[in-house]
Amino acid sequence: MSEDVVLVIVVITALAFDFTNGFHDTANAVATSISTRAMSPRLAVGLAAILNFAGAFISLEVAATVAGGIVESDVITTQIVFGGLIGAIAWNLATWWFGLPSSSSHALIGGVVGAAFVAAGPDAVLGDGLLEKVVIPALVAPTLAFLVAGISILVTYRLVGRQRPGVVNRGYRLGQVITGSMFSLAHGTNDAQKTMGIITLALIASGHLDADGFDVPFWVIFSSAAAIAAGTYSGGWRIIKTMGSRIIKMDPAQGFSAQASGAAVVLTASHLGFPLSTTHVISGGVMGAGAAKRLSAVRWGVAGNIVIAWVLTLPCAAAIGGLAYGVSRIFGEGALGPIVVALAVTGLIAAAFGSRVRRGPAITAEA
Repeated sequence: MSEDVVLVIVVITALAFDFTNGFHDTANAVATSISTRAMSPRLAVGLAAILNFAGAFISLEVAATVAGGIVESDVITTQIVFGGLIGAIAWNLATWWFGLPSSSSHALIGGVVGAAFVAAGPDAVLGDGLLEKVVIPALVAPTLAFLVAGISILVTYRLVGRQRPGVVNRGYRLGQVITGSMFSLAHGTNDAQKTMGIITLALIASGHLDADGFDVPFWVIFSSAAAIAAGTYSGGWRIIKTMGSRIIKMDPAQGFSAQASGAAVVLTASHLGFPLSTTHVISGGVMGAGAAKRLSAVRWGVAGNIVIAWVLTLPCAAAIGGLAYGVSRIFGEGALGPIVVALAVTGLIAAAFGSRVRRGPAITAEA
């Protein structure tokens, strides 16, 4: 009975993370379209939410990686999964607070790795899987998006350089509706699966699913899709501002190139089962589109702050995840520990948001 209570808490916490993933990563899909006025903010966010929901049903390759390719399934307990989710949620909210586009994917993976490390030692972490499925793609994907977007914008300017700006901009704004939709679909395909994978991992750990096979229940797919779509629709406006205008002052052609390159990279990664950071990808695309036009067009100080957040995500989320697991284990293996930690985190979040309302806007990446 106690194990079932812990499982319910884990599922609720996972869906809460999925919601924060949605509003934290809204900027990835819509910031470029909003900044170039290809779509109004509400239309862009609404369309992104719908396509995030639809994308979650396309593939399960990433979910399989998260459920079995990063940590040893045999040593995972629902308390470990809970600790990892707390680490991911805490890091998502911290970076949202400062308007920094960090990786929700790496926050989740880092949180689970940290909790598993504290619980069962280094043998619980699949080092090869972490390197091949997470670290290497984290380096390759934004670099690839940077190069593809840069080449794309150079070709674009050569093709339309002598055309009237008004006609060209209208055409690329229309194209951004298409590429933005593709990126939103890709985001749902990759990011929603991480929550599916983590819930499936909890179901296996609690004995509700067979560990020998990988079968994600439909209710897990549907609830994960709905949670990320709801989070996306709520809109992470602080990060949208950073992504859309603080890295570069973007024109429609640059927005089109960044979105198209990002969508291609994320869809390819989802097909191969890599739990990619859509934040890394679209940021690389935006920087590439700006740098190809003129190196000074990119605000490298803001870009540097974003890179620092990327580097810190895995270790910081792991540290928080390990701490959350350790605190919950003080109260034993039952439901009391997760309940105490969940209430404490909820109280801290409420206090922080209340403080923000009283003090006004917080520091952003531009500061």
